[in-house]
Amino acid sequence: MEPRPDRPLPLWMIFPVIFAALYASHLSLLRLPYYWDEAGYYIPAAWDFFRTGALIPTTTLTNAHPPLPSIYLALWWKLSGFAPEVTREAVLLVAALGLLAVWRLAMRLVGVASVAFWTVLLTGLYPIWFAQSSLAHADIFAASCSLWGMVYALPERNRKPATAALWFAAAALCKEISIIIPVTLAALCLLDAVKTHPPGRWRRLREASWLAGSLLPLMGWYAYHFTKTGFLFGNPEFLRYNAEDTLTPLRILAAFGHRILHLTVHMNLFVPVLMALAALLLEPRLDAEGHDRANLGRAARKRIFALLIANAALFSVLGGALLCRYLLPMYPLVLLLAVTMFYRRVPYWQTLALVSAGAFVAGLFVNPPYGFAPEDNLAYAAVVRMDQNAIAVLNKQCPGATVLTAWPVSDELTHPELGYVRQPWHVVAIEDFTSAQIDHAAQEANQYTAALVFSTKYDPPPLLRLGSQQLEERYFGLHHDLPPEQIAQRLNGKLVWRRDEHGMWVALIRFDRSGTPAPAANQ
Repeated sequence: MEPRPDRPLPLWMIFPVIFAALYASHLSLLRLPYYWDEAGYYIPAAWDFFRTGALIPTTTLTNAHPPLPSIYLALWWKLSGFAPEVTREAVLLVAALGLLAVWRLAMRLVGVASVAFWTVLLTGLYPIWFAQSSLAHADIFAASCSLWGMVYALPERNRKPATAALWFAAAALCKEISIIIPVTLAALCLLDAVKTHPPGRWRRLREASWLAGSLLPLMGWYAYHFTKTGFLFGNPEFLRYNAEDTLTPLRILAAFGHRILHLTVHMNLFVPVLMALAALLLEPRLDAEGHDRANLGRAARKRIFALLIANAALFSVLGGALLCRYLLPMYPLVLLLAVTMFYRRVPYWQTLALVSAGAFVAGLFVNPPYGFAPEDNLAYAAVVRMDQNAIAVLNKQCPGATVLTAWPVSDELTHPELGYVRQPWHVVAIEDFTSAQIDHAAQEANQYTAALVFSTKYDPPPLLRLGSQQLEERYFGLHHDLPPEQIAQRLNGKLVWRRDEHGMWVALIRFDRSGTPAPAANQ
């Protein structure tokens, strides 16, 4: 008999506890202004819908991302006001809904409340999930909906493909790449149908049809986008970066290696993964009735591993940047596999879960010894605060300046709605602070009177590299920014302020020359 999916407490009682824990643990982050892709696309897109009702953004380049996150955020802003704190609280609700799905999924697949508890706790503490729980990227929206779809699509019995399809459709309208999950599950249903005799074959075919049908709303969105813009997949530059330049075989192979590491090693995930592999050496333990302890069923394990491989493969082909948040709905599956293995084979298994939790908490604050995206842990908050401090110093020491800088600070200075400035500054933007870009800026020295420079990538000493430097530079955007002292020297400026934190830096350089006129009042 399948265990009740909400035992021992009903879901409506569990959800407030999850949300309260998330809210308390993210309290210091709620008022931070917007960061990185939040500032670059998702907030401008939602801001455009909030002000004008336009589903396709006008203040930033459209990349054809579906509009459901924009609609959701705009509704919250309508109710509570346009402020970063409102946005982050709204995202925390979505993250809590995703963790509730993790609980229910564990209960439906394993049926042991302690396994569900630790899987939820470890997912919530895992640095990538923790950081994304308050960031307004579409990935947390898509992950939460996808996990609810899996609640109804992964169990061996009592699957509900129609309900799963609705959740997967919602996930696709949050972010298009989430379709890999229902497509993979539909393909598995078709394979099962081939091996099954009627009437089981027809049941599998109906399930596959429902899952495939979850793509229809996304297709409708793309049709709408095409009629409005003339482009099916965003804009030509977006398509080139994310789906054309990525098709080199060597790049795909290297990216797949990165993705496997992301699913097994990154941000201390190696701790529960290695302990789970070691647990395989032990015999299954018996429960109080003398039977083997509960385990994931064979069909569920097959589907989970298929989803992990399919996602690793897809995001080795698509996506110019190897962002770990693309894999967000996969991390709970990895943790469910590990926690189930602890429970099934290891005496005092909760000690292993506690060690894993400690490793994840450490990963929130301690950066890994290799390059990574600051949005993978709390380094993103340090970067945001550094930018805030730098802009405050800029306003005090260089009022009215025309500022040389790079994205995302260029957006932070020119878009007050992002929360960094009250009035826009005049900005001269370059791509980064590499030697070539600084040499280019030196040739246009009369265009700016100050420079706000910063480390555009986390670039630790090369103690551990996840790939060759040549491959990283060629395919994955690895570059090395000049230190601020060298930038100031090359641009004939004076370094007047610098701050370093968590392996990142930001600095202000002032020049004794006139530049392009800027607004009279900045902030």
